[in-house]
Amino acid sequence: MLNKGDKVAVLDEAINGVVLTVNGQEVTIETEDGFVMNFAVNELVKTSDSVNLMDSIRRINIEEIKKEKAIPKPRSFVKERKEKEVGVPEFDLHIEKLVKNKHGMSNYDILTLQAETAQRHIEFAIKNRIPKIVFIHGVGEGVLKAELDFLLGRYDNIDFQEANYQKYGQGATEVFIKQSKK
Repeated sequence: MLNKGDKVAVLDEAINGVVLTVNGQEVTIETEDGFVMNFAVNELVKTSDSVNLMDSIRRINIEEIKKEKAIPKPRSFVKERKEKEVGVPEFDLHIEKLVKNKHGMSNYDILTLQAETAQRHIEFAIKNRIPKIVFIHGVGEGVLKAELDFLLGRYDNIDFQEANYQKYGQGATEVFIKQSKK
């Protein structure tokens, strides 16, 4: 209930003032700017004095605020070291990655160089017991992929499949090398 002298704010408008009169559901206020205005009781909300607000601020414990803002001390514990994860070797067979200048090379020369490069990497992986490698060949017309599939099919200890689509798209082949125990 509002009484004469109460400080009020108008809902949905930026108007503050003091109650002059209350007649049933109608309240007359004087705004901070000196205007006299009428509002319904449900359009107004009683506000507290600024003195009361300052008193409530003083009651807040300053020490609690300092604790909240303090930088926490780091906990002391020994972190476990993880072994380094070794990434899977990736070999890009695009001709631009293999030679500086492909001008003067025929399609046969390009395909031969790409196949020989792939074979060298396969032999190296077998020799050094690398369990998995990825060849990036691109999509194109599928000539290099077919040549790569033919080359990989000649090895007994190798399985291959299309590489992870999310990472490479359709233009890569994943090669798994079965290791024999020595």
